[in-house]
Amino acid sequence: MRIIYCIAVIIVLASCKDTKGKTTPIGDGLSENNLVDGEHPGKKIVETKCYICHDATTPEANRLAPPMAAVKMRYQMGGTTKNEFINDFVEWSRKPSREKSKMPGAVQRFGVMPYLPYPEEEIKQIADYLYDNEIDQPEWFEEHYQMNHGNGQGQGMGRGQGMGNGQGMGNGQGMGRGQGMGNGRQMRMGMGQNTTDTDFSALGLKYALSTKQQLGKNLITAIQQKGTVGAVTFCNLKAIKLTDSMAIVHKAKIKRVSDKPRNPDNQANAKELDYINVFKQMAKNGMEISPMTEEVNDQIHFYYPITTNTMCLQCHGIPNENVAFETLTTLRKLYPSDLALGYDVDEVRGIWSIVFDK
Repeated sequence: MRIIYCIAVIIVLASCKDTKGKTTPIGDGLSENNLVDGEHPGKKIVETKCYICHDATTPEANRLAPPMAAVKMRYQMGGTTKNEFINDFVEWSRKPSREKSKMPGAVQRFGVMPYLPYPEEEIKQIADYLYDNEIDQPEWFEEHYQMNHGNGQGQGMGRGQGMGNGQGMGNGQGMGRGQGMGNGRQMRMGMGQNTTDTDFSALGLKYALSTKQQLGKNLITAIQQKGTVGAVTFCNLKAIKLTDSMAIVHKAKIKRVSDKPRNPDNQANAKELDYINVFKQMAKNGMEISPMTEEVNDQIHFYYPITTNTMCLQCHGIPNENVAFETLTTLRKLYPSDLALGYDVDEVRGIWSIVFDK
């Protein structure tokens, strides 16, 4: 009962409006239209979407696309102004093609990036963030730049290989350092003000995002090769296996669960359903969402929402409106009990449920 009570308290808090009409800052400290504590809205988009293919840490042999540091460098060459930089990003995203590419070498190696139906406002936020901020770059990048374009001055665009500040949780305000859960349990929300809590949230988020990255790379490859139907087939055959393989890598239990699963194996349990409802309420109220953690018998239980974007709607949107007939036919064949349809953008479709040792 205490778990339900504490989650109910969070729902009430999530329903509260800031007296000044601004979204209550959590996690990144961002709202849709405001920067809080200097955090940029494009940062989270880059880290959760762009880095699926353009991250700095993927080994060269396994890359699907150039690192984002290389993209930034190319787009800034020739004294490009910020407005030109942003406009170039927007123009490319509308209809990627070999003719429009500023990176012929990357196109030759990786092919043309598939069209990704992200809102134009998100593309502008990505470009705005990239233009003004240092981003992670592979260890080889500076030397590579000097060999091919160098003038002895370097670019100074990155922080070296690794995630750096790369989970994008900012200076989150959190919502306290634990609501008493009973039976040795304690639930924590957001990054909080406690260093240990922050470490657990950051570690859980690292596990979630690295798994998402692997799923995303394979999903995009399937779309490139066989279209949306190929992506459906990939998910049917390999998504759970790939998630399980990442769980082995991280020595954790990693699940993607939902209240409306496509695969019955992804059905959320009672506790996970409670967390899904909390995240849905927060999303409904326009709140920036941070991970939630709960300590149970020297283990950390980590929860983080899976939200929809425009690309997701190709398989999870409204049938015959977002989801094409051919895709829908394949879904019905592979998933006769499919519940994961009818979503719009920015809706909570499920959560990452991860357990790891303290």
